[in-house]
Amino acid sequence: MTMDLNTIWFGLVGILLTGYAVLDGFDLGTGTLLLFTKDDHERRIFLNAIGPIWNGNEVWLVTGGGALFAAFPNVYASVFSGFYDAFILLLFALIFRAVGIEFRSRHPSPRWRRTWDVAFAVSSFVSALLIGVAMGNLLRGIPLSATQEYQGDFLTLLNPYSLLVGLTSVSLMTMHANLYLILKTEGELQKKLERWARRTVPAYLGCFALLNAVTLASERHLQDRVYDRRWLLAVLCVASVAVTFNILREVRRNCPGRAFISSCLSIITMMTLFAATMYPQLVMSYPNLQHSLDIYNGASTDKSLRFMFVVALLGVPLVLVYTISIYYMFRGKVTLTEESY
Repeated sequence: MTMDLNTIWFGLVGILLTGYAVLDGFDLGTGTLLLFTKDDHERRIFLNAIGPIWNGNEVWLVTGGGALFAAFPNVYASVFSGFYDAFILLLFALIFRAVGIEFRSRHPSPRWRRTWDVAFAVSSFVSALLIGVAMGNLLRGIPLSATQEYQGDFLTLLNPYSLLVGLTSVSLMTMHANLYLILKTEGELQKKLERWARRTVPAYLGCFALLNAVTLASERHLQDRVYDRRWLLAVLCVASVAVTFNILREVRRNCPGRAFISSCLSIITMMTLFAATMYPQLVMSYPNLQHSLDIYNGASTDKSLRFMFVVALLGVPLVLVYTISIYYMFRGKVTLTEESY
């Protein structure tokens, strides 16, 4: 039963973090897209498309972090202590995103608004990049001692492979935001965003292809794992590419809802591919693979896993209901009012 619970918690943490990537992904991507429009009216529409829901989306990150702490405390300790500088930078970026949204409409000065728009955009880009860098380091491996203590520094995390994963994360979230904004806009702005999709979708596909090629060519400690699971990983890769290509098809057919669903599936398949490659490892140790943390040596006691599983059965549906309710309340196209950002 313990082994089953460990696997269930691996899946549950993965579901929560995937939910965060799907929901907050277009929030972060919207910041990047904000850099490519100079019209204040369009920027206000972008911000008001995410304004009522962005803070609720981050509930999934908090829930995922709490689940990781409850189920895999050793992993939580190693990751948060090793990635401390990166997480502090991520925290500041998330704070400046919130401040940028709330402050930009407090003064009518164009310079004031541009300043906070840039702060929001840069913070969003940095957040998306750092999330990808963290995933890249977990996949590539970080130097751990025999007691699972991190042996590097902040610059160790900024290796070429992890930065490539970070750029792939940025391109994925930017594409995701592009599709969400098409869904929330109309008229000329919607047509403009549809034209942007012809660039953001290929940009992500290019990053995705390059990342897979570099993984197979340079990360030798993953090659045996990939070979053992080659059929599963191949199916996931094909599915990810297929749903991403379908985005352009749905955009051409003027079906923004289906295009956005395809974008959500792109993130889900990407996260599933990551999980399928990692399992049962949670933190790879490189170059000493024997020091890695997995779902067994990094887990809580059987009693804790059982108790927290009951809590999760009660809590996760509440988070899901809350999220659905918020999205239902703020459905439809964006309209600007005096209370808008």
